[in-house]
Amino acid sequence: MIDIKKQNRFRRFGILTIAAVFFLIFIGGLVRSTGSGMGCPDWPKCFGQFIPPTDVSELPADYKTKFAVVGKEIADFDAFKTWTEYYNRLVGVVIGLFILLTVVFAIPYLKSNNKKIFWLSFLAFILVGIQGWIGAKVVSSDLATYMVSIHMLIALVIVALLIYTITASQDFIIEQQFDYAPLKSLIFLSLIISLVQTVSGTQVREAVDEVAQRFDNRWLWTEELGLIFKAHRSWSLLNLGLSAFLMIQFKKLFERNSILYKASLALVLLMSTQALTGAVLANLGFPKQFQSIHLTLGSLTAGMQIFMAILVLTKTKIKKEGV
Repeated sequence: MIDIKKQNRFRRFGILTIAAVFFLIFIGGLVRSTGSGMGCPDWPKCFGQFIPPTDVSELPADYKTKFAVVGKEIADFDAFKTWTEYYNRLVGVVIGLFILLTVVFAIPYLKSNNKKIFWLSFLAFILVGIQGWIGAKVVSSDLATYMVSIHMLIALVIVALLIYTITASQDFIIEQQFDYAPLKSLIFLSLIISLVQTVSGTQVREAVDEVAQRFDNRWLWTEELGLIFKAHRSWSLLNLGLSAFLMIQFKKLFERNSILYKASLALVLLMSTQALTGAVLANLGFPKQFQSIHLTLGSLTAGMQIFMAILVLTKTKIKKEGV
């Protein structure tokens, strides 16, 4: 039996780490929406320095060629973009330390029947290392769109692992009022739709990058995105509709104060807000300030769906008659 203080320490720190990863996703979205991805043209240093410059006068005269990427000169130095990317890297380092501590705090589970909590935490830490390597490849590839998408998807896998380990570490059961056979199938379907929506969202982002190079007028971008944008919007509406349906079923299946019912309410609220920011992006020329918000809301909805799926698949049981 694991000491209750050690269990609580692992759970609280794990929740803090999950929140930090979502914050990093927001910062990453900010980096991309402001065009700051090449603010530091090298990795892990920034312009060959551990503390980046604040003015072009601190760089050599030939810095554009000296720090060329894939054989191309870099853009003019921009302090805002450089420090935005630098802060993104710093937050990534801090999260790496957070996940390392999460692994350390999971060590007591090696002596329990729940050893998978330690090993999944360790796997999340390994993925953080891979994420750092992918980050270096993103820079060296001059922000190749497919590399940016892979970078984002790995972040969501890390979130999923952390959510699972924290949820699995808690000993509680949610009583289901009656048997509802399609429930698990609907949960699986919602995860598949969410995955397709996320992937199509990264493809829309790639398409936006491509269209932006051809058209300065942002009001033309939605028109030029074509089928992939329409598909992403359709998947988003389907995801919202299924989540609303699940919320109605959860209202019947579980108590009003059940964590599952509350989570379903939060999910529908998140999805509705995300849909609203998507409409703003599509109809108001993709304003930069909404791009990172839309991305973060999408990540939060995916995380909430994963959390709900874990609860349904591992923490629910049908209430016995007469109990």
